[in-house]
Amino acid sequence: MNTKVERIENNVVKIEVTVPVENFKEALKKSYEKNVSRFSVPGFRKGKAPMAIIEKFYGEGVFYEDAINFIVEETYPKAVEENDIHPVDYPELDIVQIGKDVDFIYTARVTVKPEVKLGQYKGLEATKISYLVTDEDVEAEINMLKEKNARIINKENGTIEKGDIAVIDFEGFIDNTPFEGGKAENYELVIGSGTFIPGFEDQLVGAKVGETVDVNVTFPEDYHAENLKGKPALFKVTIKDIKVKEYPVVDDEFAKDVSEFETLEELKADIRKRIQEENDKRAKMELEDQLIGKVVNASEVEIPEAMINQEIDYMVKDMDYRLRYQGLNIDQYIEMMGITMETLRNDLKEVATNRVKTSLVLEAIAKAENITATEEEIESRAEELAKRYGVKDIERMKKAILDSQRALIAEEIVNNKVIDFVVSESKIIG
Repeated sequence: MNTKVERIENNVVKIEVTVPVENFKEALKKSYEKNVSRFSVPGFRKGKAPMAIIEKFYGEGVFYEDAINFIVEETYPKAVEENDIHPVDYPELDIVQIGKDVDFIYTARVTVKPEVKLGQYKGLEATKISYLVTDEDVEAEINMLKEKNARIINKENGTIEKGDIAVIDFEGFIDNTPFEGGKAENYELVIGSGTFIPGFEDQLVGAKVGETVDVNVTFPEDYHAENLKGKPALFKVTIKDIKVKEYPVVDDEFAKDVSEFETLEELKADIRKRIQEENDKRAKMELEDQLIGKVVNASEVEIPEAMINQEIDYMVKDMDYRLRYQGLNIDQYIEMMGITMETLRNDLKEVATNRVKTSLVLEAIAKAENITATEEEIESRAEELAKRYGVKDIERMKKAILDSQRALIAEEIVNNKVIDFVVSESKIIG
C-alpha cells in the first residue's frame, strides 16, 4: 500500500491510497465467497457457480462493492495512522482506478482536527475568589434538617392558613363546562407554595374541613395547555382535611437524632466545615474557568463544522438522557417548548463551539508542555470509577472500564493536569 497526502483546505486533506492488484484480487475473492449463495446461474446449483462464470453472466463489477469495502476497511485506518492524520468525520471516498488486472486506487477526502495557534497561557493574572460561610448558610442547613424531620399531623378544628397542607377534592369549569385535567381527589396542596394557578391557593385561606369553596382564577397567557391559555375558570373545591408540619426543637437532642454528633454546636461546626469545603471547590473551579477562558480567548483555531455538530449531537443526547429521568424525552420536550430540533441545535451551537475550542486548546497546551497521563494514573482513575458502581468484583469492572473508556480517562487526566499547570503558572491577585 502506498499513500500520498494533499492538504486541500485548512482542515481538509485528501489521501490517495494505492493498493496492489494482488490485494484487490484477494478482496474480490472474499466478496465472491460472501455473495456466491445469492446468485443463480443456469447449469449450476445456486451458490455453486464459479466466480468467473458469475462475472461473465452478471458483469465484471458484480463483486466490486464488497471488495472495495474490504480494502477500504483494511487500508484507510493504516493510511491515517501512518501519515499522523486525525480525522474528525467520516471520509468522502472516490474511486480513481479499479479493475481485475490493475492496482486499486482510491482517494479519501476527510476533515481533520485543526491546528491551534496558542496565545498566552503562562504568566496570566487572575483575581482570587473566595466564599465565606455565613451564619445564615448554617441556619439554612439546620432548617433543611428540621424540614426533613418534621412530622405531619392533622390540624384540629382550625382553618386553612399559609403553610398548611390542604387535602382537597376539586373540579374545574370553563363556561360551566368541566375541562380535561381539571379534576382530582384527595390532592395535598401546600398553601403558599405557588403550585397552582396564581390566586387559587389564596382563596382557600380561612376555609374549614367540610366546606366547599368557589375559586375563581384566570389561566396565565403562557400556560402550557393551549386550550386553557388566558381563560377564566371556576373551581369547586371541597376541603377534606387540613394538615400541618410539626417541627422538632433544635437542641442537643435534635443533633443526636439527625447526626453522629452529641451537641448542636458540634453539628453546626461540621455543617460550617462542609459548606466551606464546597465553597472552596466552587472558588477553585471559578478561578480555573477564569484563567482557561483567558487562554481560550487568546488562542486562534478554525473549528470544522463537523466537530461542532458532533458536540451538539452529544449535548442533545445527554439532554434526552437527563429528561428521561423526569419521565420525558427530547421529542416531548421540544413539543412542550414549542420549538423545533433545528432551533434547539442552534441554541446549543455557541456553547458547543466553546466546548470544542476549549478542548482543542487544552490538548495543544498538553502537547506543547509534554503533559501526559501515566498508566498508573489511568489505572487508578479506572479503579476509582469501578468502586462507584458498588460491585463485588472491582477488578472485573475496572477492566471493563479500561477496555471501553481508556482514551476518555486519559483525556480527563491530561486536561486536569493542563488546568493545574495553567493555574500554577499564573499570578493570583488578592
